Amino acid sequence: MATTNQGPNVTSAPQKFEDAFARLQEIVETLESGDVPLEEALTLYTEGIALVRVCGEKLTAAQQRIEQLNAESAVTPAEGE
Repeated sequence: MATTNQGPNVTSAPQKFEDAFARLQEIVETLESGDVPLEEALTLYTEGIALVRVCGEKLTAAQQRIEQLNAESAVTPAEGE
């Protein structure tokens, strides 16, 4: 029976980009402090990777939405203008 371990908090990852990004910043600051035991650092790193994916997906979706809106709003100039 194979299961995929995506790390902690993956199922409870923040739904908003801003929340995910803020948590990611907290993790980076904690890891950069160097005051974290190895096992906790690995757990935080795993959570951070999941959050990077969440943020990336949300940014990609936002970019696609903007491109779609721009394409829909593109108006061709009338002849003679």
